[in-house]
Amino acid sequence: MRSRADRISETAYVQGESPRLDPRTGDLVWVDIAAGRVHRGRLAGGVLTVVRDYDIGRSVGVAAPLAVPGAGWVLAVREGFAHLAEDGTVTSLVTGLTSGRDLMNDGACHPDGSFWAGSQAIPREPRASLYRLDPDGAAETVLTDLTVANGLDFASDGATAYFVDTLPHRRLEAIALKGGRVPGERTTIVEVPGGNPDGLVLDDEGCVWVAVWDASEVRRYAPTGELLATVELPVPRPTAVCFQGSTLVITTASLGLEAPPAGSGHLFAVDAGVTGPSARPWRGECGGVAG
Repeated sequence: MRSRADRISETAYVQGESPRLDPRTGDLVWVDIAAGRVHRGRLAGGVLTVVRDYDIGRSVGVAAPLAVPGAGWVLAVREGFAHLAEDGTVTSLVTGLTSGRDLMNDGACHPDGSFWAGSQAIPREPRASLYRLDPDGAAETVLTDLTVANGLDFASDGATAYFVDTLPHRRLEAIALKGGRVPGERTTIVEVPGGNPDGLVLDDEGCVWVAVWDASEVRRYAPTGELLATVELPVPRPTAVCFQGSTLVITTASLGLEAPPAGSGHLFAVDAGVTGPSARPWRGECGGVAG
């Protein structure tokens, strides 16, 4: 099945990434990694209206909601983890996870309420890692020897992580989790052809939608690796995906393009024909507010 996504945003972003549907408000939350900003908006009638922008002051890879209304978001920022309050206050939670030019990238919350996010190595060398931030604020390294830890989501029972380490192998993997916390066997679902696999999300049928950078496509794969659907975009660099009901929202980037085609860096959307969940929350505590 092939379909084509339509542009929904008025604004273009340098490196739009990591869209998430906040279950507390119904807002879409996404980031611009290169600009170091978090954005909130509402999608209705095919138009995305920006509600608020937050300047984080350094690169930011992903924002995940806390569970309590008004409690803000947990962030993967350049050096580690931080908390963003609704008033824009940014508080560091964990530092020192990256150094030099390396920075934190994509991530997602596990059903147990922990927040997992990975780093990317610059230049591209196998020294990046995947980290877990527990609700008690403790951070642990769960995978090492990665290059660009990228798209991540979890099966609803928490027993499997679906993960992309983008380079050099361009693999979409399933990782068995022992007790929902400790990575065990890693299985390659598919070596993604024609581009670099980036952000991903699971739908309510357990299939994986993955944005493919430099392929102008988002693809839906079965857990067995079978290609089930392709969404075409008029721009080369889709970066990540999320669901708002049966609408698949797609961020894109203009980063690194000498002559970006019209629409590069905008957000797009398409009717996926299947529903997907909103973002799971981090169940930690920040500023006296429990997640």
